[in-house]
Amino acid sequence: MGEPLRIGIIGGSGLYDFPGLERLGERVVETPYGPPSDALVHARLPEAPGVELYFLPRHGRGHRHNPSEVPYRANIWALKSLGVSWVVSVSAVGSLRADIIPGHVVVVDQFIDRTRGRPQSFFEKGIVAHVAFGDPVCPVLRGILLDAARAAGATAHDGGTYLCMEGPAFSTKAESRLHRSWGCDVVGMTNLPEAKLAREAELAYATLAFSTDFDAWHDAHDAVTVEQVIAVLHANVALAQRIVREAIPRIAANTAASPAHQALTNAIMTDRTRIPEDARARLAPLLARVLA
Repeated sequence: MGEPLRIGIIGGSGLYDFPGLERLGERVVETPYGPPSDALVHARLPEAPGVELYFLPRHGRGHRHNPSEVPYRANIWALKSLGVSWVVSVSAVGSLRADIIPGHVVVVDQFIDRTRGRPQSFFEKGIVAHVAFGDPVCPVLRGILLDAARAAGATAHDGGTYLCMEGPAFSTKAESRLHRSWGCDVVGMTNLPEAKLAREAELAYATLAFSTDFDAWHDAHDAVTVEQVIAVLHANVALAQRIVREAIPRIAANTAASPAHQALTNAIMTDRTRIPEDARARLAPLLARVLA
C-alpha cells in the first residue's frame, strides 16, 4: 500500500468542529521558521476513509496572529513535512463587486500582492528558485472546490481576482475604489505569500473566499466594521464545513494531475554542487523530489 492522501485545510479555528469528523489527535511541528500558527488537528472523514486531513488555524486558536504576523513559511513547511499534497484555503474577504454579496463564495483564480515586508520565499541564503506563478491557483483543485461549493448549496462565483493587502486596518474608500478600478473582485489580507509558498512547496493550492462585507467602496452600505464581519463569519462557518465535506471525497477520487506538484522541476537556478548543506537541511521536505 502506498502513502495515504493527505489534505491540508487552512482556515478559522472552528472549521474542524463538525459532526462526523473523526479527530485523530494534534500534531505540534517544529520548523526552521519557528512554530506554525498553532498545533494541527489531524482528522478523517467517514466518506473518505483513505484520506488524512490536517486542519491548521491560520490565526491560531483565539485569533492571536494578525495577518502580518501569521507565520506563513512555518505553516506551509509544516504541511509539506507531514506529507500534505493538496491545500484548501478558507478565507474571509471583502467584496469589490455589487453581485458578490455577503455570504457568497468566490473560488478565485488570480491574486494581486499588495503586502509589504512579509517573507515571500523559502529559497534564499545560498539557494535560488523561480517558480511559475502566472496561474497561481491549482486549476484541478479549483474546479473541485467550485463543484463542492455548489453541491453544498453555496452561491459560488467561478473565478475572480483576490487583492491581498497588508492590513490589519480595513481599506480606505480611496483604496477600495482603486482596487475596483484594477478589476479586482475581492480583497483580503492572508492569501499572500501563502499561495506563493505553497507553489514553492509543490502543493496544489486553491481558495474558497467567503464574502463578509462590501469593503468601503459601496455608498449604499456603511463602512465595514469588525462586528459586521464577525457576524457573517459565524454564519459562514457551517457553509464552509459543508463545502469541505463535499470537497474531500472529490479530491480523493480525482485522477487529474496538478501542475503544482511539479512546480520545482527546472525552477532551481543554483548549481547543485553549490547548494549549502544548511540550505539542503532547511528545505529537505521541499527538495526531496527534485534532488533525489
